[in-house]
Amino acid sequence: MTASEPQRPPPPRFAAASLIAVIFINMLGFGIIVPLLPFYAKSFNAPPWQMALVFSAYSIGSFFGEPFWGRLSDRIGRKPVLISTILANGLCYGALAFAPNIAIAFGIRLLGGLAAGNGAVIQGYIADVTEPAKRARQLSYQGAAWNVGLIVGPSLGGLFAHTGIGPAGFRIPLFMASGLAFACALAVILIIRESRVRETDYSHRPSRWAAAGEALRHPVIGRLILLTFLVGFAFTGIESVFGLWAQARFGWEPRNIGLAFACVGIAAFLTQSFVTGPLSERFGEGRMLAIGMAMTVVAMSLQTVSTGGVMTTVLMCFTAMGQSVAFPNVGAMISRTADPHRQGQIMGLNNAGGALARVLGPLSAGLIFAKVLNGPFILGALVVAPAILLALSASRRAPARHG
Repeated sequence: MTASEPQRPPPPRFAAASLIAVIFINMLGFGIIVPLLPFYAKSFNAPPWQMALVFSAYSIGSFFGEPFWGRLSDRIGRKPVLISTILANGLCYGALAFAPNIAIAFGIRLLGGLAAGNGAVIQGYIADVTEPAKRARQLSYQGAAWNVGLIVGPSLGGLFAHTGIGPAGFRIPLFMASGLAFACALAVILIIRESRVRETDYSHRPSRWAAAGEALRHPVIGRLILLTFLVGFAFTGIESVFGLWAQARFGWEPRNIGLAFACVGIAAFLTQSFVTGPLSERFGEGRMLAIGMAMTVVAMSLQTVSTGGVMTTVLMCFTAMGQSVAFPNVGAMISRTADPHRQGQIMGLNNAGGALARVLGPLSAGLIFAKVLNGPFILGALVVAPAILLALSASRRAPARHG
C-alpha cells in the first residue's frame, strides 16, 4: 500500500506542535461535557438504557465519520476539513443546550460524533509534517493534550452545571464547549498552514469499500486495526464499569473514583509527554507497542486480586501507562506503512475500529459485570493478550524507519 510521497509545501518548523496546541482547546470542550452526560440525560427522566444510548451516540457517529473525513482530507487537504468539522461540532454543542427531549439529544450527539470524527485528519496532518522516526513522539503529545483536556475539562463543567433545574442547568457548560470549539476553528484558520496540495487526479484511488477491504487484508495495517479494536474494547469496557465495580467491591464513593481517574489521567499525560516518544525512537515502535500491551494484560489481571485503595489506583494507572506507551506507535506504524496519498483514510479506518470498540466494550463489560464481579478485568486481559502477538507480527512486516 506504499507509494511515492505526494507533493506538499514545506511545513513550518513547529507545525505539528501548533496543531496539537490548537486542538487542545477543542479537547478541553469535550472534557467539559463527557462527565455531565449521564446527569444531562437523567434530567430528561431517561431510563438507564436511553442514558447509555446518549453516551454511546458520539462513538457511533465517530465510527462513520473517521474514515469519511480522513479520506476527504487526503483529497482536498487537512485544513478545510478540520475547520468544517470543528465548527459543526461547536454547533452541535450549542444545539444540545436546547434539545427538547432525549430523542433529539441522541440525534444531536450522533451528529456531533460524526462531525468530531476527525482524529484521522489530525493524525494525517502530523504524519504529513513530521519525519517518520519522530511520529510516535508527536502522536504521543497529541494523546497528552487529550488527557489534559479530560483532566481540566470536567472540573470546569462541574463548576458551572446546575443539575437541580433540569436540562437548562447544563446550558452554561454546553455554551462553554461550543465557544471553545469556535475558538479552535478560528485558531486553525489563523495559525495552521495546509500540509497537502489539493489532488486533482483521483484515478489512482480505489473505491471506499475496496480500500477498506484492502486495508483489513494488509499484513501490517489489518493487524494494527484489529489490535486497536481489541485493546479499545477491553479498556473502555473496564473504564465504563470501574465506578460500579469499585463501589461494589470496596465501598468507594464518587470522590474516591474521581481521585482514581485523576491519577489515571496524570499518569497517562506524563507517560505520553516524556516516555513514549524517546523509548519508541530508541527501541522501535513495534517493540514498545508489544510492551504496552503486556503492561495492560498484567495490570488487568492483577486487578482481580487487588486489595483496594492504593493498589487499585496504581494498577489503573499502570493500565493507562500501557495504553499510552502503545497507541502512539500504532499511528506511527500505520503512517509509515500506508500509501501517503491515503494516510488520512487508513488512519480513519483504524480510528473507526476504536470507535466501534467504545460502543461494544462498555456494553459487553456491563453484561458480564452483572454476572461476575471481576469479569470485566478477566475479559479485558483475555482480549488484550492476543494483541501482543499482533504487535510483534505487524512489527516484523512493517517497512524500516527512515528519517
